[in-house]
Amino acid sequence: MPIAIYAGRWNGDPRELHLTEGVMIAWFTPSDLHRLRIADTTSDLVRRHAASLPASTAPQSGLAPQKERRTSPHGTVLNVIGVHLYLERSDGTVLLGLRHPDSAFAPSTWHVLAGHCEQENAIACLIREAREEAGLHIERQDVELVHVVHHIDKAGDRPRMGLFFRARSWSGEPELREPDKCTQWRFWDPAALPDDLVCYTRVAIEKIQNGELYSETGWPA
Repeated sequence: MPIAIYAGRWNGDPRELHLTEGVMIAWFTPSDLHRLRIADTTSDLVRRHAASLPASTAPQSGLAPQKERRTSPHGTVLNVIGVHLYLERSDGTVLLGLRHPDSAFAPSTWHVLAGHCEQENAIACLIREAREEAGLHIERQDVELVHVVHHIDKAGDRPRMGLFFRARSWSGEPELREPDKCTQWRFWDPAALPDDLVCYTRVAIEKIQNGELYSETGWPA
C-alpha cells in the first residue's frame, strides 16, 4: 500500500497545543533522529525529504523555531524518564505483561506496565498508561513511589531513570487494550518470577520486596 507524506510549514510552539490522545509533539532536526525510537522507514523518509530541500531552507541542527532554547551545562546528558506500575494483589502476586514479539524493546519478555513521560508529570503518566494499556483506573491519591532504578541497557546507550509506583487501590481488571504491545497480563508470585523478565524489572521487584528505594543497573563497575 503506498504511503503519502505531506510537508507543511508551521512556526508555533508545540508545548502550547492541547493534545488529547497521549501524544507528545516536539521539534527535531533530521540530524537528531538517531536519538529517537523511530521506525527506520520513517527516519529514511524524513532524511530523504530534507536532502531534497535547497540548502537555504533545509533544517539546521540545533535550530530552535521562534523561541530560544535553554542550553544545559556542558557535559549534561539528558535521561529518559520511565514510569512503572507495581500492582500487587492482596495475595502478594504482582502484575506483569508479556511484551509483543515485534516490540522494539524486550520482545517476548515479561515486564511491568510501563511508559515514558511525555509533557506531563510522572503520576499523570502512570495513570494514563494504566488506563490506555490495561483499562485500569487509578486515582492520584492512591499512588506511592516505592523504587527508583537508574539504568542503561548497554554501554553507550542513553541513561534512563525508572520510577516504580505502587497503586494501593484501583478499579478494573487488566485487559489487553494494546495487543500490538502486550499479548497477555498475568499476576506472578515475586518468589517465582518468570525467567524471561526484563533485568532491571527483576532487580526493582526484589528491592521493593526488601523495602529498598534505589538501585542501579547496567553501569560499568
